[in-house]
Amino acid sequence: MQAPDDFNPQVGLAEELEPGLCRILAQNPSPMTYRGTNTYVIGSSGLAVIDPGPESGPHLAAILAAVQPGQKITHIIVTHSHLDHSPLARALGRETGAPVYAFGGPAAGRSAVMRQLAADGLAGGGEGIDTEFSPDTALGDGEFIRGDGWELEVIHTPGHLGNHIALAWGDACFTADHVMGWASSLVSPPDGDLTDFMASCRRLRQRDWRVFHPGHGAPIHDPAGRLDWLIAHRASREAAILDALQQAPANAASLARQIYTETPPALLKAAERNVFAHLVDLSGRKLAAPQGVLSATAVFEQRSG
Repeated sequence: MQAPDDFNPQVGLAEELEPGLCRILAQNPSPMTYRGTNTYVIGSSGLAVIDPGPESGPHLAAILAAVQPGQKITHIIVTHSHLDHSPLARALGRETGAPVYAFGGPAAGRSAVMRQLAADGLAGGGEGIDTEFSPDTALGDGEFIRGDGWELEVIHTPGHLGNHIALAWGDACFTADHVMGWASSLVSPPDGDLTDFMASCRRLRQRDWRVFHPGHGAPIHDPAGRLDWLIAHRASREAAILDALQQAPANAASLARQIYTETPPALLKAAERNVFAHLVDLSGRKLAAPQGVLSATAVFEQRSG
């Protein structure tokens, strides 16, 4: 699924998407962030800011400029602690006095296998972790955040990152980097866990959504169709990996070169991490196994039966 060419909003402009909701695009475009990070502002008088974005003076000024007379930022909510989503929360909190809410710090929600990989020294390969991030208030799955005329339900959606959350706003959902319209989400161990990612997709699929507002790209007006595509896309990658392993044992790097034949060289490292995420998932399901210790460089073989 390709990104729509017509999504190119003006950087720093508070654009009303529907009553009580504005989007402000940060000026941090890249191959990993598309046009940049979407910061959302909900409410009419007491406002919540979702994902303040990267450390940026101009973006901080744009968020503050979106606050109209009679309005006040009362909540700052961070969906996950990647460098393109969370760092500006600190400065925005200092400017407004609003507390910062999130699931937890950078290691919160990390699965047992990912904790072990991290302990073994695996790091990097993702979008960059905000290692200093720490919310004022830690949120739990199923908890509600309530403000002046608005309510958000916290849905813990680990996969892209262990501390990743989605936020239900009625029949709309802020899906951050778990579900995006322009690309599939990066899952890069030890921060990302594909087993968790698929479970989070299936969990979101159980509900009837009107629209998804993602962390990057345009609103998704067919949430069920997009989730079905994501699940099918991952299933096709899994099938390609298992097919390759049936021919011969291989590591994540060689599998990425075989499978991601149309991927630009600059993104091959990210593809390699995605493949490794699949290999960890397949190992957990006893469909593949490393020859030796589980690691990013291990050679894997297919398991029969």
